[in-house]
Formats: sequence, C-alpha cells, structure tokens
Amino acid sequence: MRAHIVCGGLSALLLCVVAPAAVPAAAPFAFQEGLNLNSFVRSGDVAAHVVLRSGDHPRVIVAFPAGNSGVGLWFDGVRGAPAWTMPAPARPVSERDARGRPLNGVTFRADIAAARLVPKQAVLSSIRVLRDYQALGTSPAEVLTDPMTGADTISWSRDRLDGAAGYRLVVKILHGRIVGGAIEAAADGRIGLEITALTGEPPLTPLAEADLLGPAANADPAARRALAFLSYREKFLAGSWRFDTYFGRDTLMSVRLLMPALQPAAVETGLRSVLERLSPTGQVAHEEDIGEFAILDHRKRGEPTSAKPVYDYRMIDGDFLLAPVARAWLLDDPRGRQRAAAFLRESGAGAALVRNLRFVATRTAAFAGAPVAANLIGLKPGMDAGEWRDSNDGLGGGRYPYDVNAILAPAALDAAAALYEAGLLAPYVSPADRPAFAGLVARAAAWRAQAAPMFAVTIPADQARQAVAAYAAKAGVPAADALRALNGQPVRFNAIALDAAGRPIPIEHSDEGFALLFGRPDAAALDTAAATLGRPFPAGLLTGAGLLVANPVFANPALQAKFGPGAYHGTVIWSWHQALAAAGLARQLARNDLAPETRTALRTTQACLWRAIAATRSVQSSELWSWRFDAGRYRIAPFGASGQDADESNAAQLWSTVYLALRAPAADPTADCPGT
Repeated sequence: MRAHIVCGGLSALLLCVVAPAAVPAAAPFAFQEGLNLNSFVRSGDVAAHVVLRSGDHPRVIVAFPAGNSGVGLWFDGVRGAPAWTMPAPARPVSERDARGRPLNGVTFRADIAAARLVPKQAVLSSIRVLRDYQALGTSPAEVLTDPMTGADTISWSRDRLDGAAGYRLVVKILHGRIVGGAIEAAADGRIGLEITALTGEPPLTPLAEADLLGPAANADPAARRALAFLSYREKFLAGSWRFDTYFGRDTLMSVRLLMPALQPAAVETGLRSVLERLSPTGQVAHEEDIGEFAILDHRKRGEPTSAKPVYDYRMIDGDFLLAPVARAWLLDDPRGRQRAAAFLRESGAGAALVRNLRFVATRTAAFAGAPVAANLIGLKPGMDAGEWRDSNDGLGGGRYPYDVNAILAPAALDAAAALYEAGLLAPYVSPADRPAFAGLVARAAAWRAQAAPMFAVTIPADQARQAVAAYAAKAGVPAADALRALNGQPVRFNAIALDAAGRPIPIEHSDEGFALLFGRPDAAALDTAAATLGRPFPAGLLTGAGLLVANPVFANPALQAKFGPGAYHGTVIWSWHQALAAAGLARQLARNDLAPETRTALRTTQACLWRAIAATRSVQSSELWSWRFDAGRYRIAPFGASGQDADESNAAQLWSTVYLALRAPAADPTADCPGT
C-alpha cells in the first residue's frame, strides 16, 4: 500500500506529513489519572504516550519508546487549576526533517479553560532529561532550544547532539491567539491547541498481541493495552511516561509473574534482553542510558560523542532474581523445558547465564563461611538504595535489605544448583566451575538457616498496642480494628533491612511476597507472612485502598515521617506488590504439607487481599497510588496529584499488568477482613 504524502511550509521547516494509510491506527487507549490525562498510540513506526497535566502548573509531555525520547512543554503557573481535555485520541503521523530524515510521532488537539498560557520551558531530548527537569527544574544547556513563533504557531526543533535526526514540537493555536509569545484565550475564555510531537530516534519493533499473550491470559482490555504498549521484540519497557526503556528488575519480575499468560517467545524476549545486558562479571543491568542521554553520559566522562548505550549496575537485587526466573521457565514450566536447550544456545544466552551464576556463587561465599551481618549482601558504597525500594529513604537507612538476603540470595543458589544438576549448563560450565557449582545446595541451606533470623523483630504486646494506637491517631485512621487484630499477642515481623551495624530497621513491609513466591517457608514463617500482609493497618499492611508496601508503626518518629502516604516507598500501594503477594499465596496454598491452621491463616489473608485488589481495579495498571481516609473509609488517591508527593506515578507500568496471569480464588464471604 502507498501512503498519501502532503507537504507544506512551517516557518523555516519543511513539513511533510505522511498519513498512515499503510499502518492502521491503534485502538483508542486514553484515561484520566489524578491530574494527568493520558493518551497512548502504537501504530507501525509510531509509539507515543501523551500526558497532559492539569492544575495550576499545566504541562504537556509526549514520551516515545524510540530511544527513550520525548518532548515536554511546561507553562508558568495559572489561576484556578484548569483541566485539559482532548476531543479525540492522538493520531500517529510521520514527517521528514529539513534533511529528509524520518520523524515519527503524534498530533492531537488539547483544550483548556485558561485565560493565558505562558510557555516557561520546552525540553526536547531523552526522557531522562525530561524527568530531571520535572524533578529539579534544570536541563543541560546544550539540549535547550529557543522557540520559533509564527502568526499562529510556536515551535521548537533541533537535531540530536551527535547530529542525528532529533526532535520537534509544534503548537498551533486553533482557538485563541499569540500575544508577545504567550497564548491568550478566545472570548469564551478557552484555549484550543493542535500539538504535534515527533522524534527521530529509530523505532522499536512492536510485539503483536498474538505473539505476546497466550490463551491463559485474562480478558482485561486495559491491562492488555498497557502491556502491548510496553512490549517490543528488542525488550519490554518498564513504564510510561517516566521509564520508557529497559529495567532489569522490572523485566524479570514481570516475566516471572506473567509467565503463565505469556507466549514462549515473549518470555524469552524478556530473558534475552536481561542476558544481553549483563556486565562482564555477570551482574544484571538495572537501567540503560540510550539515545541522547547516552551521549550526555559519554560527554560527562570526557569521552568522544557517542550514542553507545551505558548500563547501570548499581542495584543488587536483579543479580539474584535472574536465576530463579530462569529456573521457573527453563525447568519448571513444561513449555520452557522443551525449548531450554535451544534457547541457551542462541546468541550466547547459556554462557551469559553461567556468568551470572558464577557471580551468585562468588558473592554468597563469604556469608556461607562466616554468617555475620558484615558478610551479607549490602548496598554498594555511596548508595542509599539498591533494590526495588530504590528511593533514598526506601530502606529507612538500612544497608542490608531483607528481600535480597533472606529470600533472593538463597533462591538464586537453589535455582543455580537445580539448573546445574539438570545438565542444562553442561556446555557452558568450565572444569574450574564444577567444584563451586557442586556445593551450591549446601550453600543455599546455610543462607536459609542463617540470614532470615537476623531480620526477625518481636514487639511485646503492651508496646504494640501503644504504638498502634499512637500511630493511628497521627495518621488520622481508626485504631479499633487494628488493635483487635493484635489479639493481645506480641507482634512478629521481619525488618525491612539491617543497618550498617547489623541492627534491624523495624518497619513492616510487603516483601514477604517474595518469600511466598520464591521460597518454601516453614509454618512459623508462613504465619508471620500471613499476619503481616493480612492485619489491618496500622497493625499490618492491609487497607481498603490496597496493600501497603511499608508501615512504620513500630519505628521512631523520625522514620515514621519518611514513610508517609506521600513517600515513594512509604505507606502507599504498589500494584505489582499486591500481585506478588497474591501469586505467592496461591503458590503456598498449592502445597500439600501445610497444617490446617496455617492453611486457614493463608486463605484468610488471600481472601482479604483479593477484596483489596478488586477495590483498586480502576488503578491496577498504574505504578502506585496513595490513599486518604474520608467518611469512614479508605479511598484511592493518585500518587503525584498532591504537591507533597515525592514523585509522579507512571500511568502504564509493566509489572502492574501482571494481573493478566492471576486467577482470583473463589470469594470467601466468611473471611473476616476488618478495616478494609
């Protein structure tokens, strides 16, 4: 099929719009979340996420998976907190720049009831640059460009820093007028804009839904559309708008949780993307700097201008996630087991996996020989974060995270041993590797026996009651259900981390989900997990707005202040952690060696968790959300909508689509779920 091309002039720029006749338009995918109006397009070479932010500081961002690039326009503050509207979804377009190079993007109309919009700053670059401008209000001077103003247009356009095809943003006033560089409303007090946003970064290759999801996937249109937008043959994207590129941890957890619903090729796309980005020593890359952000990285280091990707290896949890996820596919899933030998032969995947397993074996040796806190797996020097709770205060100042040490390290050792014993690694393991690999079973047992007890916390009954009552008053939530759930007993939970001296940080947390999904906890550990996840807040983590990822009820006031509902990893709900707990509970309940009382406790927690999941279905594909307690109940509050929130939530998050692979258990009307 031929596309219809129309060319015309725009200031000094040649404008050639290629109507996407050969590429069917994507199904409409748009929704409001808090202050943000989101519209997604994926059609042929075009993939774009439009984010119109309403309120007293309006903003327009268009994010592109191609090169993790984007364009953004921030306006000066306005009165009245007006709201953007889009009369129709964004449409894909392709153009040529002045040198005839392709630019892909979208065009759309946006209306707002504001008397005057004054452009403050346009940023056309990497999404990483836009993220930094949003957070800090600054951008590298070399990426900024001045506007060109015409009779009814304001536009910004520039090449990438290395001279490659760059970025373009055109704002055409359809309703209103330009006065002195500002946009003034028409007589009815409204402004109507046609916005075109384009990138020259090479497009990714979309995964068709038939190649992505199998027959076991749930029929959830919103989750399917979000996952499709984030899925490409080269990699999965972590989330949009802020993380439109590869993240190792996000890929591994999403592949693991989605595995029952994914087509085999999609599982292997995720695993391959991680293996391709391993460090020479076998560490998993956390994030990649690509496109213009890679160029900025190389320049900062005094290196020649280059767009060669730069990988971040500062996180520690991905290193120990790869082996358990690889085992789940290559050994535990019949589909993967049939394909395992062929997959490992492809493109050096087997040799890369062994490289990671060598790292796991080496990194866990010290603690197995001398089980003291100093030999645990700690954050890297100079880092305040190192696993999924990767905000500065996410671990409460801890250095040795619970999830990495008590769960993921022994799980990685178990997985490495199983893969080795199955013979899958034989073509890739050297004679020098064999003694270490043969000892992995014993090392895993040592880690399981010695690491977890270091994190155990017990709060005496009287102290627990006082703490819960005091924190409930501070948080503005009722205490009665939480106090009743304590039942006059001590509270036992696992600390979120150990500090540099090996002392537990007494914060309840949802990382028990990792233990349920990757481990085989004993009865006492299962009881602790069920109680922590299932007790009503503020005694535990469960609220009517979802499962909190942290609860500082037993911490000191200074720590409590860092873990509120406006903190990125505070008393907030992350969608994927609800799914992690749900998948883990289902896995443990499939065991046939549980005592009746333990099974009952797990089933009750499962029933209450799924009630919370059902109540938060409207925001399930979001990265995270907060809550408020109003009129006697917990209510969802979009994260990032408040000026006190630490950051902004992604509207589409890869690991928040994992509900496509989860099956809700039969409803249990007898389950007692107070406080939810």
